[in-house]
Amino acid sequence: MIITYDHTDKAGRPVTLHEVDADNWRAVADCAPRDDQRAWVPALAARYLVLTSRESTWHSLAVLAGDEVTGHIMWARDEDGSHWIGGMLIDAAHQDRGIGAAAVRTLATWLSAREDHPPVRLSYAPSNEPAAHLYTALGFRPTGAEEDGEVVAEWVG
Repeated sequence: MIITYDHTDKAGRPVTLHEVDADNWRAVADCAPRDDQRAWVPALAARYLVLTSRESTWHSLAVLAGDEVTGHIMWARDEDGSHWIGGMLIDAAHQDRGIGAAAVRTLATWLSAREDHPPVRLSYAPSNEPAAHLYTALGFRPTGAEEDGEVVAEWVG
């Protein structure tokens, strides 16, 4: 499975989302954030891969820019029918290139186009100002709800 909506990084490379499989799982697992981001994401994307392999709620996707694995993102369907984006981690070597923004836009577009056009939500720590700025710029608006102490935001497109 490949999810693409013609979103690109700053260099013009297509950013696509792929099923994590035998060909890419090691590259995804090795993705690591910058040290200053470790308060909000794990040291390696491998933690997200273990989570999605042990629980049936979340589904992992590899983030590619061109043909290169650059990160991880995951999604889930909640009991109320809404869809959630979580576990985004762009490798430190690939940050500040628009890959994360393109990955979120791609996944939000894909999720919202599903049957019944479900709401698409995500959450972030109130202290994570870069995430708040990114998600607001992408069209996510805080709902006023909290999830595990995090701000819940819904995509308004």
